[in-house]
Amino acid sequence: MSQSIKKKKMKNLNSNFHLYFEYNEFDSPDIKGSYSNMSVEFLNKLADARKIAGCGFKITSGYRSPEHNEKVGGVSSSSHIAGRACDIYAPTSRQKFLIVSALLEVGFNRVGIAKNFIHVDDDPSKSEDVIWTY
Repeated sequence: MSQSIKKKKMKNLNSNFHLYFEYNEFDSPDIKGSYSNMSVEFLNKLADARKIAGCGFKITSGYRSPEHNEKVGGVSSSSHIAGRACDIYAPTSRQKFLIVSALLEVGFNRVGIAKNFIHVDDDPSKSEDVIWTY
């Protein structure tokens, strides 16, 4: 069953965010408006990385409700639940290079690389300076 929370404008988002992203890209599929659970600091860094990369960032997963996270097989300590992670569609090696380079340049230090996407988070409760593959 789809839930909904009142949509709100997030304060302190830098202007780059509004150039490159829509709020609903970060919604959990089961809760409209759940983008408001995302960390503003995370979103600002992501928007800065998008500007540097010069290629589109298609967000395939942003905030996840605990229920949706369980449904998709996410770990119970997922940074998506904390609003400090997203997955970016990246099917080519060139896109992966541009995106990962930009993420690192703006200060992200937790990156996972899969066949068709890149996971990035800035969860302070997890190990820093790591890159992994799926």
